[in-house]
Amino acid sequence: MPAGTAAQPARHSAYEDLIAIVVGTMFVALGVAIYTKAVLLTGSTAGLALLLQYASGIGFWWLFFVINLPFYVLAVKKLGWAFTLRTFAAVTLVSVLTRLTSGLVSFSHLDPLYAAVMGGALSGTGLLILFRHRTGLGGINVLAIYLQDRFGLRAGYFQLAVDLAILSAAFFVIPLDRLALSVLGAVVVNMTLAINHRPGRYLGVT
Repeated sequence: MPAGTAAQPARHSAYEDLIAIVVGTMFVALGVAIYTKAVLLTGSTAGLALLLQYASGIGFWWLFFVINLPFYVLAVKKLGWAFTLRTFAAVTLVSVLTRLTSGLVSFSHLDPLYAAVMGGALSGTGLLILFRHRTGLGGINVLAIYLQDRFGLRAGYFQLAVDLAILSAAFFVIPLDRLALSVLGAVVVNMTLAINHRPGRYLGVT
């Protein structure tokens, strides 16, 4: 390539997007299954769904799907139909796969520390795959973008506030040691994304 010529991003094909969404959601679903078994928590809408599951006994798969429904209107307005449809497909798949995974995988012993690290790594890797194919997995992200554009509220600060609120509420639902491990898991998820999902390191587009 001649000096000074910028590399052109390689556009993902439809089947590459499809495979990425299926594989990415499988990673996330397994991470959620591990978290559920170890009674751990994560952030965003997945964390809210897990918290409500622990408090009410209603299945994560149903709660996660329903919680995300109101945010699709915002997603269409702010991020377009293509992103919204891919995100709807991903959320639906995570809901279904989480339900199925409980019947496909079982643990006779699961160390909570290992669960926090491995569950976070699996979820972070799944999110990384989805993000690289312009697919989301949570309504809180969409709401954060809307509030930033509409009212100037920083999206990162809003998401942090939501995650802190979820973890604070979890204080009354899960043991303190599991809450601490949940924070560790959240760090693993975000470090996985921060290290691997950076501008210039991946040029594929959807």
